[in-house]
Amino acid sequence: MQAPSSEDLRSTPSRSSSSSVRVGHSSPLHSHRQSFTESLRGHPPSPRATRQPSLSQAQLQELLNNPPTVGTADPTFSGRDWQTIGVGIEDATNLLINSGAHVLLVRHQKDERAAHATYDYRDLTQYLLFATGQLQPDEEHLPIFTSLAKKAQAGHPIPLRDAKSLGNKEPFMTLPATANLTHAIEVFGGGVHRIVIVEEGTDNVVGILSQLRLVKFLWENGRNFPIIDSLYSSSVKELGIGSQQTISVNGDKALKEALKLMNNEGLTSLPVVDNQSNVIGNISNVDVKLLTKSSSAPLLDNTCIHFISVILSTRGMNDGKDSFPVFHINPYSTLAHTVAKLVATKAHR
Repeated sequence: MQAPSSEDLRSTPSRSSSSSVRVGHSSPLHSHRQSFTESLRGHPPSPRATRQPSLSQAQLQELLNNPPTVGTADPTFSGRDWQTIGVGIEDATNLLINSGAHVLLVRHQKDERAAHATYDYRDLTQYLLFATGQLQPDEEHLPIFTSLAKKAQAGHPIPLRDAKSLGNKEPFMTLPATANLTHAIEVFGGGVHRIVIVEEGTDNVVGILSQLRLVKFLWENGRNFPIIDSLYSSSVKELGIGSQQTISVNGDKALKEALKLMNNEGLTSLPVVDNQSNVIGNISNVDVKLLTKSSSAPLLDNTCIHFISVILSTRGMNDGKDSFPVFHINPYSTLAHTVAKLVATKAHR
């Protein structure tokens, strides 16, 4: 997808002047240093060559403690930490983030084994967009939205089931544990990201099957299935797989536009490109956990490239090591190479 034309990527507001690239005549004592845009024109030897310099811990903390004053938050929620809007949403979000899980089961009663819905980062993204005024409900959901706004103004908790009733949501799909993988693949082919597995003849949940877990199983056991194993030596181009019509966002665009695009298109992640359509980063629904404080609201109006540098800096502080912004293959990569990289990086695309 051709990226929209715009001015060159702006430097992030939290970056100090000493770290910016100066334009002018090079000193004879120093060799020319490529600009960020120049370095993306060729194929870099490593994804590290295309990433923005990470923010230091002090710079990131300064950004969170003293954010810019710009913003377009809904007056209904002005001046409040969004997590205080409702106990249901707060508890679910804290559990989702602190557990490290990608999805939570939603049950009517704490001690029951059946589930009637799931809560994941896509739900959180959609709720944040509604809470900050970036999304407006359609006519069908307007009464529910109005009711939730009144509860929020009165300081009443908002149950998770009410928040999930807003906007679009992924179908809640179940399969019995005795179903075969062919059936599961057919369900995944309809755009579903995960399937809840239940005991035969009951609604009791025994596990969750995700697309990545299925890919990992087929990779680890491919030699046991000759039909699948025979495909691994073929290239992605030969097999004709992979999306030809990609959806992306320019790095100069505001983060809120990227999140709305992900929500409207039903995507879990979105590539970020420069003006020459070079991929310079990736934003996923999981990254919205960095937006769950009211002090982080200005990030919604900042650029996508700035948010990527915040993502990478936070990962560096939490994991104690640098992070690659993008993993990629080319059309001539074999299916074996592609699947191995997906499994090793735990990437979805």
